[in-house]
Amino acid sequence: MSAVVVTAELPAPPERVWAVVMDPTQFERWVTIHKELISTDSGPPRVGFKMAQRYVIRGAPVKVKWVLEELTPPFHAHWEGKGPAGAKAHIEYHLEPHGEGTLFHYRNEFVAPMGPLGAVASRALMGGIPEREAHASLARLKDLLRD
Repeated sequence: MSAVVVTAELPAPPERVWAVVMDPTQFERWVTIHKELISTDSGPPRVGFKMAQRYVIRGAPVKVKWVLEELTPPFHAHWEGKGPAGAKAHIEYHLEPHGEGTLFHYRNEFVAPMGPLGAVASRALMGGIPEREAHASLARLKDLLRD
């Protein structure tokens, strides 16, 4: 299991940040590894909302199916994902008012298939990529919110 925890100070109030990060059609504008929104439920995200995304990680396409498990607008969301070969992922967004802006606390946890052996192989293949991409994505989000 590997977890990435990153916090970014964003130049917009929580409601505006929430509107961007919870809109699947906006992922291509700020999530660096996002390549395609394959499918999504209609309407605004709610508990039980489902979507599927395609990412590209180290040149390899990866499809993840997501379900929104917890939701407290505009402050908290928790997604559970299923990837290839039984891989699992968890993403949490926690937004906190901070002056005129928002502290965006992001947590992404990946559980590789095949237990401890899969976890070792995943760390060897991925190295620091997940954390670098999280920082890069939040930098893009910050730029997007400045517009």
